Amino acid sequence: MNLNQLINMAVNIVTRRLMNIGINKGIDAISRRGNGKAPMTPEEARQAKTARAAAKRARQAARITRRMR
Repeated sequence: MNLNQLINMAVNIVTRRLMNIGINKGIDAISRRGNGKAPMTPEEARQAKTARAAAKRARQAARITRRMR
């Protein structure tokens, strides 16, 4: 393995981790948008719970597709 391959491997690992962090933060930000810290009605709480579940499924799907590559 030459130096170029080692550098590419390290850059790819760092890039993957940064993309992972960015995707997770973006999904979390989208699922949290709304009234901020104000108390939620039961309907809003249900909707927030389903949004968190959908975000979790999206993260799992992203993880699986990255493994397939």
